[in-house]
Amino acid sequence: MVARLVVAAPSSGCGKTTVATGLMAAFAEAGLAVSPHKVGPDYIDPGYHALATGRPGRNLDAYMCGPGMVAPLLNHGARGADLAVVEGVMGLYDGASGQAELASTAHVSKLLRAPVVLVVDASSQSRSVAALVHGFASWDPEVRIGGVILNKVGSARHEELLRDALDESGVPVLGALGRVRQVSTPSRHLGLVPVAERQTEAVDSVAALASRVREGCDLEAILALARSAPPMTGETWDPGPAHGVADGRRPVVAVAGGAAFSFSYAEHSELLTAAGAEVVTFDPLHDEELPPGTAGLIIGGGFPEVYAPELSANEPLRKVVAELALSGAPVAAECAGLLYLTRELDGKPMCGVLDAHARMSERLTLGYREAVAVSDSPLAAVGTRMRGHEFHRTVVEPGAGAAPAWGMHSPERRVEGFVQQGVHASYLHTHWASDPRVARRFVARCGG
Repeated sequence: MVARLVVAAPSSGCGKTTVATGLMAAFAEAGLAVSPHKVGPDYIDPGYHALATGRPGRNLDAYMCGPGMVAPLLNHGARGADLAVVEGVMGLYDGASGQAELASTAHVSKLLRAPVVLVVDASSQSRSVAALVHGFASWDPEVRIGGVILNKVGSARHEELLRDALDESGVPVLGALGRVRQVSTPSRHLGLVPVAERQTEAVDSVAALASRVREGCDLEAILALARSAPPMTGETWDPGPAHGVADGRRPVVAVAGGAAFSFSYAEHSELLTAAGAEVVTFDPLHDEELPPGTAGLIIGGGFPEVYAPELSANEPLRKVVAELALSGAPVAAECAGLLYLTRELDGKPMCGVLDAHARMSERLTLGYREAVAVSDSPLAAVGTRMRGHEFHRTVVEPGAGAAPAWGMHSPERRVEGFVQQGVHASYLHTHWASDPRVARRFVARCGG
């Protein structure tokens, strides 16, 4: 059993990331081994969590992985940890669209039997805060709100009014953060700028968050709350023991990283390793060759649209990637990887593996998806069903090849993505812990 708590809020924009990251960093600086987690599919916040704790930031997604996987995945990430801190998503009770509580922060807190710390934006209110907290605390009796952290408090007098009001609610105030001191964490079209793009500044930001939380919160009371979590049932997820492919070799799987391709789930590399691969990271912005002996290539999510000129300028690597794809080697590309494999992105030449063009769009595409594989590929056999999510402000034309990758069942029926030779390219982000056969199939194709 690990001490654990969930950091939630009434809505987005209340300061969950500020408080969660600050708590992680403050407890880590105090000498605790802190396991960081994020509810939902988001890739960016876990990067800051990892920086705060020195451990991989991991996602807990009850939609993509299923409710039964939430506790095992936390147990896996929290091996050897003193404390697990879970940052929520959106508002406490906001889940997958049209599916009641599924994948909401409240749902995950119940699956983990974890107490909730509610971060409230206290600006422009005083006594009304008690009604707000009372409503959230009483809405679902199975959700245990163990305390409140007041954010954006205007003054000492404002804090006093808020605390007086909450005295009657029965929910203790565990901290108050003023709105005078702000910590810079720049954003753009898909949220915060990832750690990989601003490493030095991000370190400073996380240190400032730790200081702010340490000064404004009762860390002893928060830790005591986390330690009050009851024993958690459920197994510990395990990617499996590492082994070679059929002939005992460990094929090299190159995984794109760096500033342009910073989106990945930690479990993917663990699954690839367990399936028999030697996982080697490379940076398409700077490396002109793939890692020696590359037998398979994975290009995940990120921001190639921000770095299109630099990616295009690295012509040697673009040619090597195209040659690998032409050879029939397994290539899996998600979202940003899909863009990189097109002929061009916003007019800048890319790898040219796919006969398609990509461009930025004003429209945000965002949401969970239900999908079925409609073409046999290195990732999935025809008929394989998976859940995933889309999150992008780009368009690829055409949106599907002669052999599409997925048939989407929600929110509308359509085909999407490309399967050709060994290439599987799609906008759909998936979490392979939901179906480890994906990693095993990919590595087996590398060994073939």
